[in-house]
Amino acid sequence: MYSRWYKTLVTVPPLAWVILFLVLPYLLLFSYSFFSVRSGTIVHHGTLANYSTLLHNPMYVSVLLRSLRIAAIVTVLSLLLAFPLAYYVSFHAGRRKDVLYQLVIIPLWVSYLVRAYAWKTILGGGGVLNALLQHLGFSPASFLLYSPFAVVLTLTHIYTPFAFLPLYASLEHIPRSLIEASTDLGASSWRTVRTVVLPLALPGAIAGATFAFVLSLGDFLAPLLVGGPSGLMISNVVVSLFGAAYDWPLGAAVSLCMLLLVLAIVFAAGRLEKRYGLS
Repeated sequence: MYSRWYKTLVTVPPLAWVILFLVLPYLLLFSYSFFSVRSGTIVHHGTLANYSTLLHNPMYVSVLLRSLRIAAIVTVLSLLLAFPLAYYVSFHAGRRKDVLYQLVIIPLWVSYLVRAYAWKTILGGGGVLNALLQHLGFSPASFLLYSPFAVVLTLTHIYTPFAFLPLYASLEHIPRSLIEASTDLGASSWRTVRTVVLPLALPGAIAGATFAFVLSLGDFLAPLLVGGPSGLMISNVVVSLFGAAYDWPLGAAVSLCMLLLVLAIVFAAGRLEKRYGLS
């Protein structure tokens, strides 16, 4: 239907954009990971010292494990919050479905910094939560802010909508006749959810979990604002290496390791969907 000239015209610009702003930066990052820094100057000689540092320096390993743990907790909490909400909006909201859907995604319209600073205000020493505790006769809780707890809470609030959206889409595509058939066969509401709804909603759950985990793992603003020293994540290390430390080669090596980890997670999620015949 279309000439070769037309296909070339519509194909070349997006390919050029991807190559210029995605492929080339990754190639530069890959090349920098084999360089080194001496006396404040980047030396362009190939070396594996940066990757050796990542493997043998316990600081980087501990921060990476902490990041994986926080991202995993955020993922589980996001799914636990998103699934009941998506189930209610999809099956029981009725005429209020559109309104509730909009209320869930409205936080995505608000600036990330506003939401993060809101939790900083709520959890701070003179914040809303501690003021309420003092009003009730309790002592202020110092562990709320600048802790892994604050990071998990903030990231869960920020990324729960990303887990909700694919779950809601999966639930909306479940034929209601299957639910009616399960009920007619005498299955209880819980058994219908367990044997009909959950298997069919699994693609959305996998997609939502992937979104929540990957986005949480790569987040650096929330740990910076509410995490403190005990709540810093691997992305904060990358920012520091490219910034104050001026160790771009080591920062590039850490970034590439994170990129490979994210790609492995996405690949595993895709394989999981195919394994259960859900793709």
